[in-house]
Amino acid sequence: MHEESQQDAVNSGHLVYHRIGGLIRRYRKEKGLKLLDLSGVTGIKSAMLSKIENGRMLPTIPTLFTIIQKLGIKTETFFAELSAEDNFPGYIFIPKDSYTAYEKEEGATGFEYQSIFENNFAGGAFQISLLTLRPGARRQQVTTSAYEYLYVLSGKLQYQLEDKTFDLSEGDSLFFDGNIAHVPINHKKNTTVRLLVMYFFGELSR
Repeated sequence: MHEESQQDAVNSGHLVYHRIGGLIRRYRKEKGLKLLDLSGVTGIKSAMLSKIENGRMLPTIPTLFTIIQKLGIKTETFFAELSAEDNFPGYIFIPKDSYTAYEKEEGATGFEYQSIFENNFAGGAFQISLLTLRPGARRQQVTTSAYEYLYVLSGKLQYQLEDKTFDLSEGDSLFFDGNIAHVPINHKKNTTVRLLVMYFFGELSR
């Protein structure tokens, strides 16, 4: 695949963006490399690589090509795994059994993500996910290079944005800049919380 066609593939809007991080993580582990090893050969900081693998940041095109090259992956193979259907009839029906489970943070406990739908818009991309928080779910605060909107489908939880804490229950919403360190907390011992989460990658009008 030539550089021009690679650029076309990235810009086409028909790549499943949430798979980028998971694919990089899979190939890295298949090569027996740790994040620090990949950082050493790519010159990309391990913290940034971690955010890319966890879907907290979309890599720039040069960064993505550098990672692919250093992992020894054929670009056509990598982009083939990201391809989505190039057909929009004016509507999209998404049955629940087509939702795609994916891992966002290695080491997180009780966090279950499913990608419902994603696409791009002028200047960025968006992804809609279903997040299930099991009783006792836990992880550290993280940041995301995206704006986030969440809607509580069921259950009650606390949502921390750095030093602020919001008590949320069914029907409540929260919109925030993902660059603020954040974490949802399910304190209930026997209750599962379900959230609809939308990620907006790119600049929004202010």
